[in-house]
Amino acid sequence: MSFLSKRVNALAESATLAMAKKARELKSTGVDIISLSLGEPDFKTPKHIQEAAKAAIDEEKYFAYSPVAGYQDLREAIAAKFRNENGLESKAENIVVSTGAKQSIYNLMSSILDPGDEVIIFSPYWVSYSDIVQLCDGKSVLVSGTIENGYKPTPAQLEAAITPRTKALLYSSPCNPTGSVFSKEEFKGFVKVLAKHPQILILADEIYEHINYVGKHISIGTFPEVKDRTVTINGMAKGFAMTGWRIGYINAPKEVAQACEKIQGQVTSGTNTIAQRATVSALTSGLEATEKMSAIYRKRRDMVYDLLKEVPGLKVNMPEGAFYFFPDVSHYFGKSDGEMTVKDADDFCIYILAKAHVALVTGSAFGDPNAVRLSYAASEAELQEAIKRIKAALAVLK
Repeated sequence: MSFLSKRVNALAESATLAMAKKARELKSTGVDIISLSLGEPDFKTPKHIQEAAKAAIDEEKYFAYSPVAGYQDLREAIAAKFRNENGLESKAENIVVSTGAKQSIYNLMSSILDPGDEVIIFSPYWVSYSDIVQLCDGKSVLVSGTIENGYKPTPAQLEAAITPRTKALLYSSPCNPTGSVFSKEEFKGFVKVLAKHPQILILADEIYEHINYVGKHISIGTFPEVKDRTVTINGMAKGFAMTGWRIGYINAPKEVAQACEKIQGQVTSGTNTIAQRATVSALTSGLEATEKMSAIYRKRRDMVYDLLKEVPGLKVNMPEGAFYFFPDVSHYFGKSDGEMTVKDADDFCIYILAKAHVALVTGSAFGDPNAVRLSYAASEAELQEAIKRIKAALAVLK
């Protein structure tokens, strides 16, 4: 007899975490694994942020529960960040601080979805989007771009996907897993469509905003036609190398923010107090460390692009942001080394892990069964060695 719910039995394990787990298991047996599977900066959290956390501990007044939506001064700092950096209308009452941007997204879906409501997701998409929608009894409607157009869906595709049950649109820019970044002109096309459908809430995941190689980051919430129904999701993990600190946040219409606070109050209450104090410092101390990290990512991107272009059979485009490549590997489907056969992207990742000892993530988890995700949040030496191994392993497939 099983005590588990149908909901949890239907839920898939996170593919990125599953591959990281496999890589760790192999590594524990002595195998030299290079993991390019997780979306985690390989930099240390900047020193001034660390020092702010230490100072908060020494003050001995941040050991009690915090307000559910976050400390007031942190919410004000986040609102100021949205106004000054993104051009968004924002007050502290619009901000909810959560235990990572993933919880922010879960809070949102729990707050807005009724059974059968549809959420349009631009695909390829971050692995947890569709599963969170599913957990909240909604239905994901995928609108897919192709590698030829930078994996960017079109306004016509968006319009065709809208139905009377459409409740929200969810996307990331810069995008995980493709690295694509929507321009102001591209957003204008989407806004023109969305202006005709005032019932649709727009959920913009901007957690990679500072890792952007094509100019000023654009927020869709700056467009007057949709500013009152846009939720901007962000967090500290990527741009500030603070993955383990678990700080995410939203800028939302007041009604939505209050609903998310209500949900969070029944799930976790306020997030880690010391991490919140560190975040105040991060958001009020300038972006020098963040810009330095982004410049290093850009250098790695250029290097990895050149290396991947030398691997026969891979179809590769140039990412505009984030720290991923999302190559099409379908050329190798049906090929074998005599021991293992690569039938799809899942098999491709298993083959590369077994033969090259490099951990990647299957594109099927991101909505594209022909691709794999490769993170270049690793040292140049590791990246060079990893792609050398991949190239050698693929060369024996016939």
